[in-house]
Amino acid sequence: MHAMSTNAAPRSLTQSSAAIRYQSLANGLMVVTERIDGVASLGVQWLLPVGCARDPDDKQGLSAMLEELLLRGAGDLDSRAQADAFDRLGVSRSTGTGTYHSTVSATMLGARLVEALPLVVDMVRRPHFDAGWLAKHFEPARDLCVQAIESLADEPQSRVGHELKRRHAAPPLNRSDLGTIEGLEAIEAGDIAPHWAKCAAPGGSILALAGDVDHDAVVRQLEELLGDWSGDAGEVSVSGAPERGGHHINQESSQVHIAMAQDGPSEKDPDCWFERMTHAVLSGGMSGRLFTEVREKRSLCYSVSASYTASRDFGRSVAYSGTTPERAQETLDVLRGELERIATPAGAVTADELRRAKIGLKSRTVMAGESTSARAGALARDMWKLGRPRTLDEITDAIEGVELEALNAYLARRSLSERTIVTIGPGALGG
Repeated sequence: MHAMSTNAAPRSLTQSSAAIRYQSLANGLMVVTERIDGVASLGVQWLLPVGCARDPDDKQGLSAMLEELLLRGAGDLDSRAQADAFDRLGVSRSTGTGTYHSTVSATMLGARLVEALPLVVDMVRRPHFDAGWLAKHFEPARDLCVQAIESLADEPQSRVGHELKRRHAAPPLNRSDLGTIEGLEAIEAGDIAPHWAKCAAPGGSILALAGDVDHDAVVRQLEELLGDWSGDAGEVSVSGAPERGGHHINQESSQVHIAMAQDGPSEKDPDCWFERMTHAVLSGGMSGRLFTEVREKRSLCYSVSASYTASRDFGRSVAYSGTTPERAQETLDVLRGELERIATPAGAVTADELRRAKIGLKSRTVMAGESTSARAGALARDMWKLGRPRTLDEITDAIEGVELEALNAYLARRSLSERTIVTIGPGALGG
């Protein structure tokens, strides 16, 4: 392989205990590193534009099959030899699938990166997708993917989340990362290699490393390993309107699962910090409003929570509760009431609630930053959402910078989208 030059000098961010550098290689691959003093471990996360939103309409589940097949050998190594090679280096690796990206992740000692990086690169560049290999591995991989979907019948809490996404988001962003049984059955062995070659391109890919890492050395090695890699997967386009509204899935059970979603600010919107703080007040722990009002005071449910996730172009607030059929309607009413009350003068956030929410958010941020694998994932997501990485100091400063008056003013003015509600249980609920 030939070496390639970078098309931009590395840019840097520094803070007291870490140094973040990032640059785009000539082929479009974005590389971001954070050297963390005092650690010997290294976390690696590679975002590849092969998420379920890119699956062909009639073959949903193709990215899920690719996730499984990537772990079954690459380069000159079959599945067992590949596992042995990683084990000899003390490397733990995994794959995953999301809406926009598939991921290849690894954790190791930083001193092992020079030996481990070629193995990781082979998973991306030289997976075993030839016809002879697929004759042995294609059907077992499909069977595992089908089983994952069928298992949702016994996991209604997971199922209600998948159904909520399908009803609330616009296609193809509403797809389950598991795919569909119909889509999986339509996939042929000949679909695997072309789809991977089309989507797993350097343009749109982000490789993040955090921990004991030397940025310049990583870039030099990547230039040697990826000199012949080219292409750009392009952007995912929304192809229709979301369904939304209220939906019930009948299932004879002693439980009822309630999930609801509304749109929120994207990560690029400064309001994302207000929305994040709002959810910390609602569901930041056992002192959160939902736990107190829905579970503790009224004993309506065994589980209740609310969360907010912000993507590059949109955000989403999701609330969930698991309860019994006898208490389901009141649970839905109280849950919805608390989500609305926080935006009223009577339900305004208090100074004590804000203080607790800040402490909780900052604690979780700092603790996640102590995991090199979690930090690598955060850097990769920042690059995709914002086009730049953030230091832990920047994030904690943003949390601390939320003021009570501004938070309540935001809640008074925010305009939420139509709410989507999905329930699973023995009977439909009102409203």
